[in-house]
Amino acid sequence: MKTYFRRVFVFFLTLTLVAAPQGFSPTPEMYRALAGISPDSLRGNLSFIASDLLEGRDTPSRGLDIAAEYIAAQFRRARLEPAGDDGYFQTAGMVRLMPAPDGFELRVREGSRTFTVPHDHVCVVSHSALDLRGTPVSKVTDAADLKPESIRGKVVLLDAARRDLQAVAKGATALQPAAFLETASENTLAPRVADADEERATFGDVPLLIVRDAQTVRGFEEAQAGLTVSIKLPVPAFVQVKVRNVIGLLRGSDPVLRDRYVLLTAHYDHIGRNGAGQVFPGANDDGSGTVSVMEIGKALAAMPVHPKRSIVFMTFFGEEEGSLGASYYVRHPVFPLEKTVADLNLEQVGRTDSSAGREVSNASLTGFNYSDVARTLREAGKFTGVKVYETADGDDFFDRSDNATFAEHGIPAHTLVVAFEYPDYHAAGDVWPKIDYDNMAKVDRMIALGTVMLADNPEAPKWNRGNPKAAAYLKAR
Repeated sequence: MKTYFRRVFVFFLTLTLVAAPQGFSPTPEMYRALAGISPDSLRGNLSFIASDLLEGRDTPSRGLDIAAEYIAAQFRRARLEPAGDDGYFQTAGMVRLMPAPDGFELRVREGSRTFTVPHDHVCVVSHSALDLRGTPVSKVTDAADLKPESIRGKVVLLDAARRDLQAVAKGATALQPAAFLETASENTLAPRVADADEERATFGDVPLLIVRDAQTVRGFEEAQAGLTVSIKLPVPAFVQVKVRNVIGLLRGSDPVLRDRYVLLTAHYDHIGRNGAGQVFPGANDDGSGTVSVMEIGKALAAMPVHPKRSIVFMTFFGEEEGSLGASYYVRHPVFPLEKTVADLNLEQVGRTDSSAGREVSNASLTGFNYSDVARTLREAGKFTGVKVYETADGDDFFDRSDNATFAEHGIPAHTLVVAFEYPDYHAAGDVWPKIDYDNMAKVDRMIALGTVMLADNPEAPKWNRGNPKAAAYLKAR
């Protein structure tokens, strides 16, 4: 019976493709590859990835490690080539951020008002002790504030939400501040892990205190001038952890283009459990993207003739911690970034109950008009019955997932989404039974075909020179 339905699917897909725009000629092998993308397979994989056994796949955690092993097993089953430093794994050494140690004090003074920040609301990134008394605070709101007289010997206040945080911090570090205070709103997730090498490259040996206390953040925001802090910091303890990106390669068939790479990516981590032990399973965010990468990898690997460019199937750790896994990859690329032509990142492709209305047979991209990738996927959507459209606020989400890390290195990169916002986002209700598996399989067939088209096109994807929002990424290449 399953064979019969697969033949019917291929037949109707063939009829659709006959009417496709000219310039791309799908082969019967492509039809069969798309037909191999199965709702049942997606359901089976996601019911494990988003199970309570994996405890929300926090970075780092036992559940995250189990998920990595499972993804590697599926890559192995599909006969993708292992592309990590340890089989399918690219191993990264990180540091777990711990609450400030006993003996820590952070007191803030504005005029006659003084308040103390609870030590368990502060994380510390420092290799040395610190003892400051009444040290002035310098707010950095833009690059114009980076002046020696404003920074040297002072505590520099940074907003964790600013997009140019690392660049500003590096500029301030060169001016020898006494310490950094990084603050974020109470709605921002507290960081749990950091890349020690990246932190050192950004902040040097200057101590960094990450504050997530709502009262303190409001005090800093409302303060006009004359703000000082006193800090007593014993030598903090560091806990070293290892986390892994999972990478499989489908080697290209063209003797020249096989050394150029198209990435299909997703993050396999989520936010773990809350203090009461409740699991946040992250089925849609981003278990759906993870199993889609696995399923598409399996389907395309079954083609007797591979696409011309090589396709890299990769799942990242630590997206919920600020794209740690993607950032680690671009600093330690397995495949040269200058030979990487595109990254198609998958997020939230399983739920159709969007807050904006039901999304069936639809998909969109962040930064839709930043490059010509959307044009290719829109064409793939016509072949497979999926409408690939521009959503009004899609640009606002462009730098909120792992694609932005690659875009910042000049690589045309977008995140493909079915529902930008949906019930249960970052909540315990984001469970695997709420996924629309038939629709996800249909969208995945479009993604699979679009990935093949990107890999087979003699011309690599390009940023849109006519879009001022893409200008920074054009210059980064």
